[in-house]
Amino acid sequence: MHDTLDVPRTVSAKSRGVALALAAVLGPFGGHRFYVNKPGTGVLMALTLGGAGLWWLYDIILIAGGSFRDAEGRLVRRWDPEEAQHGEHGVIPSEILDELDGLRAQVAELAERVDFTERLLANPHREP
Repeated sequence: MHDTLDVPRTVSAKSRGVALALAAVLGPFGGHRFYVNKPGTGVLMALTLGGAGLWWLYDIILIAGGSFRDAEGRLVRRWDPEEAQHGEHGVIPSEILDELDGLRAQVAELAERVDFTERLLANPHREP
């Protein structure tokens, strides 16, 4: 099982939507394999017309299911081409940043409560 910090290194910068479109239109000729920088298997696929259609169908299923890999072995998972191009450059969505700010505020409030409780416990009221 992969840690969430490993996701950027294991997900390809290539778009699954583009790969699926290329597989659907140019699949028997290996168009999707050229797209993910696998020219060797792309040529082999073109020479066999997609392995008589079986290899082509297998690749379409892999791409649609998010299990297809690029030349570096990274999963081609992102549907949006823009997300695929910009997703690995440290851009954090605003929703995550907003959630992070909310968590920071909650932690700060909890820290204040712990400090207050510690002060109360350190100076107990004594009755005469």
